[in-house]
Parts: sequence; structure tokens; C-alpha cells
Amino acid sequence: MSIITQNISGPVDNTQSIVSKLKVLSNGSIHIKDGFWAHRQEINRCISLKHGYAMLNKAGNLHNLKAAARMGSGEHLGRNFSDETVYKWLEGVAWEIGREPDRELQQMADEVITIIAKAQFPDGYLNSYYQVMEPENRWKDLDFGHELYCAGHFIQAAVAFKRAVDDGRLLQVAVRLADHIESVFGPGKKEGTSGHPCIEMALLELFRTTGHKRYLTLAQFFLDQRGKKKMKGMGANGPEYHQDHVPVRGAKEVAGHAVRQAYLATAIADAYMETGETAMLETAQRLWNDMVHGKMYITGGIGARYDGESFGEDYELPTDQCYCETCAAIGNFFWNWRMLLISGESRYADLMEKLIYNGILSSPGLNGTSYFYVNPLMLRSGQYVRLSTNPSEESDAPISGRPEWHSVACCPPNVMRLLSSLQAYFVTQDTRGIQIHQYGNFNISTTTEDFGSIALTAQSEYPWHGSVNIRILNSDEQPWKLSLRIPGWCRNYTVKVDGRLEEPKLNNGYASIQRSWKAGDTVEIKFIMHPVTLEPDPRIDAIRGCIALQHGPVLYCLEGSDQPSINLLDVKVDPSSKITSHWREELLEGITTLELDGYLPERLDWQQEETLFRPVKRDNKKPLSGKKVTLTAIPYFAWGNRGLNSMRVWIPRTDC
Repeated sequence: MSIITQNISGPVDNTQSIVSKLKVLSNGSIHIKDGFWAHRQEINRCISLKHGYAMLNKAGNLHNLKAAARMGSGEHLGRNFSDETVYKWLEGVAWEIGREPDRELQQMADEVITIIAKAQFPDGYLNSYYQVMEPENRWKDLDFGHELYCAGHFIQAAVAFKRAVDDGRLLQVAVRLADHIESVFGPGKKEGTSGHPCIEMALLELFRTTGHKRYLTLAQFFLDQRGKKKMKGMGANGPEYHQDHVPVRGAKEVAGHAVRQAYLATAIADAYMETGETAMLETAQRLWNDMVHGKMYITGGIGARYDGESFGEDYELPTDQCYCETCAAIGNFFWNWRMLLISGESRYADLMEKLIYNGILSSPGLNGTSYFYVNPLMLRSGQYVRLSTNPSEESDAPISGRPEWHSVACCPPNVMRLLSSLQAYFVTQDTRGIQIHQYGNFNISTTTEDFGSIALTAQSEYPWHGSVNIRILNSDEQPWKLSLRIPGWCRNYTVKVDGRLEEPKLNNGYASIQRSWKAGDTVEIKFIMHPVTLEPDPRIDAIRGCIALQHGPVLYCLEGSDQPSINLLDVKVDPSSKITSHWREELLEGITTLELDGYLPERLDWQQEETLFRPVKRDNKKPLSGKKVTLTAIPYFAWGNRGLNSMRVWIPRTDC
């Protein structure tokens, strides 16, 4: 492969991987400049990451590391995995200051890096809980000790600082930690692996960063330790909770804790890229197919059950009691990125788009200082809602919206690190050209040995409008191929090159144009975007006879704030009724709303009978009585920003 690979900036560096069709771009190649995602990155940069630092101090996470570093005193606060929250926040800071320097964020990072370096034991061990509370029990509780899990997130943060800003301070700590882990675990040493996957994909990225094959070998060892059924499980969940129920090469279905499953599947895909072992790819594909065909929500969210934060059975997808943890959606996003790099198939980029606009973006509040942990698709009222994994440990204050933090705060910094690095997931390249997977406003500048230097700019009002305009700013004489993903939601599109209609070749869901490009050339691709109604597989019992609304990549919901005099439990809609879209600059920082006619059936006879159940009336051939109402739907990601009342994504049909 002849792609120039210096200074890879993203979370994944597959430029030297044995097998992958697409390669990531080098440092600074992609810059989101304005529009939808630039606004959210700015909120993340100016508000969220600094809010995160304040919360890490308030919750005691930094106190714990200071105690381990002997820079403070007192017992460990919070859970034994509290360090991982610091590490994910640090990774977000790294990608952010790599995009553009920020003195305040840099000072925060410098402080935390100093604490961590001082906290590490001379033998390389690093985990504030066991250092402060139970030093004699290091590596004894692999099921729930989370030592390897926290180490994984730390390694990812260290890699991020090295790639984003060429700061190797954390990488030195990470190498000592990884070497310590290797001295403890491996053939002829301690057997077992982490009850929560993460260390595997972190070690694979450390191998990619340092070139030291021992980290790849150690990652493979940990993958091979799974499936021995030694782990305890939790509640009604057995070893599948820890991904210890079946060897990775024999896994046929997604199961157990959804975040653990997604992180493990990500590592399996990474391992395939580095080893070329076909069994790993086959496992990743089987798991993906099982998930998307029976165990994934319309938002891309995963995890149907509160019990064990776990997958359910096929078609077990309740809307009001679903879990859909934010971290699970982000893990799903990471997994699909690897599958896209491996295959070049648009279905993985389609799911990434579904996740980022719906299953993930529903977590952070518009204010940048609040986050959902759980992402339900229906809320009967704001009085009874579970927003965190451990509600009994949350504040006793009345629930009015997204909490500013959580007692288990894995999700907020996970969102932060993804938004900080989001541009890395938009574009790839191969020896023939570049591929654009996600749309928005951004600049691309890259160089390869095969077709020289390329610079272009993309302009769009995506996701609200479907037109994307691309202008070539610079290109060498060699011809190269520009490939543009046709979104899975799009049924019709047009392509113009320099103003003339073009019929590009389609391959793996991408429209491709190959030519000798020159500065000033333009490409306009227009995805015809209309509101649509979607129906579920009738085997999904919870939403049988319902429809959902979508406009482009954005999923919609009804929220009580827009229908203050209507009980959303009473609403029905005609799936054939006209749906109109309206741009509302003043609403929720600017959104497109959808309007359609709804129907409120007459409930007088039910109220008179005062019963929840009654015999079926055989003479029910009379037309439905009631009244029509106008319903306003908003993007699902924007719900809950005006207080919590009622919300629903799936709406019953009038003909069911």
C-alpha cells in the first residue's frame, strides 16, 4: 500500500493493516468548517469538555487519581472503574486540541497528565481504586475489577495525544502499563481477561502506534480467553454478560451486555485487519447480521433490557422500557467504522449515519452540559423515567431533563471524545481515490503516492436538505476516483459534474466518478429528501400496527411540548396522510419539523365502562368517531430539551 501515513490523527490507524479496502486519512486532512456538525463540535469544545473537567472534580474522579499519586488523601470515591471517565475525557481533549489549540483545555490536560504520571506505580501498574483501597487484590477480580477495562481507555487516551498533538507523555505511561500487563497475563502466566472488553481494541491500537507486535499478541491472547464460562455474570445474566459464554470464533448472535458486546465486536474486526484471520471476519459479520435483523432499534440503539443492560431475544424491542445506552450506540458506531474500512460497503456507513444523528445525538442536551444515559423511544410522562443506570444514586431533585452527570458517568465523556474526533469518520482513501461517507460542510486535503495531492471543499445544509456541492481546490494530473455514498434512506438522486448531468457507476452503495480533476471542477449530488413513514416488522410486538416518521437521515418523534392539550397515548395517524416539512429557525436551535394530521378516537364508552379490558364488540363496523388534530413532530435527537413530559417515536395507525 502506498498511502503516506505520517501523523495519523484519528482513533483508528489501519494504514499498515494487512487487510482493509479503505484507509484512514492523515493528520489534519479533514476539517469540519461550519454547519450542523461544526456547531456541535463548538459546543463540545467550548462548553462540554470544560463542564466534564468540573464534573470530574466534583464527583471525585480526579481526587482518586491524586490519592493514588500521593498528591492528596482520603478514601476512593465512587466506583472502582472511576478512572475510565477521566481517560475518555482526556481522549476527547486530545482530539479537540489537535483540531485547534485551546489554552484552557491544554492546562486542564497538563494537570491531569501530571497526576496520572505520578500515580503510576514503579512496576507500571495504574488503577486508583486498587492502589488506594485494595493493593493486595490487584488482578484478582477480573469479572468486576475493571482494571483491564480502565487500562484500555487509558491506552486509547495516550494514543490520541500522540496522534493528535504529538505529545508522548501519556504514551510512555501507557507502554509501561501495557508491559506490566504483559508480565502478568499470557501463556504460562495468569489466564483470564477483562469482564468488560476494551483492552483488546486498545492494545491493537497501541500495536498500530508503536509497531511492537507483542501488543498484538497480547490482544489476541485476551480475545482467545473468552468463552470459557468462568465469569459470574449479573442478575439473570450468566457469562454472556461478560462475553464469556462462547469463544469469539464460534459466536453466532449478539448477546449479553450491549456495550461489552459492541466493544468486543470492534476488537474482533480490528484483529481481522491486523491478522487476516478469516474466522474473525466471519464472526464480526455473523454478529452484525444478527443485530441488524432482529436486535437493533430504529435509532441504531442496542440493548433492549434494563436487566444487565443487555440484548433481548429477536424482535424484543420495547419502546418505553428499552435501554439503548449511549455507550452502546457509540460502541456500535466504532464497530461499524471498522467494518466499513474492511469492506468498503455503504451499509456500515448508513448505520453510522443512523447512529450519529439519532441513537447518539439524542444523548447530549443542546446546552452541552447534560446527557441521557438511557435513550427510550417512548415516555408516558416525565414523572416516572429512569435516566441513569443507577437511579437510586442520583440526585433527589425532581427530574426536569437530562442530568448534568451520572453516578456511573461513562456516557458523557464517550460523547465528548466522539464529537471531538468526528471528522475522522467522514472520508477515507484507497489507491484509486477518496470516498466520502458522511455529509456536511468540510474541507479535505490529502496526499498519496498514487495520485498526488488533492484538496476539495464540500458544502451542504445536510441533514435538513439533500444537496451536497463539492468543489475541487487542487488536484495533480493523475486521474482519480471520487466516490460518494448514496444514503440508504435515499430512493432518488441526481449527480452533476461541472453543471452537466452524469450517470456515475454504482459500487457497494457509492456513486463513483473517475477523471483527471482540476481546480475549479464541481460535483453536485442531490439526494431527493421527502418525509417518509416507516413500519416495523410485525414480529416486533411492542410496535405492531405503528409507524415512525423520518426526514432524510433524521428520525422524528412527537413530544408533549408541541401538543400540550393532547395525550399522546390517544393519538393515531393515517399512514397515507400528507406530511409537510417546515424549517423553524427559532425552535431548538433551528430544526426542520414535520406536520401531519392525527386522529383522537372517541374514548367515552371506555370511560363509562371503567375497565381496562372488555369483550370484543362484533358490530364494530361503524366509522371511527373522534376528531382530527394537527401533530408536530421534532427530530428525536432534540427531545427532552424543554423539560420532560411525554414523547413517542412509534405512533399507532388508524387502520390497525
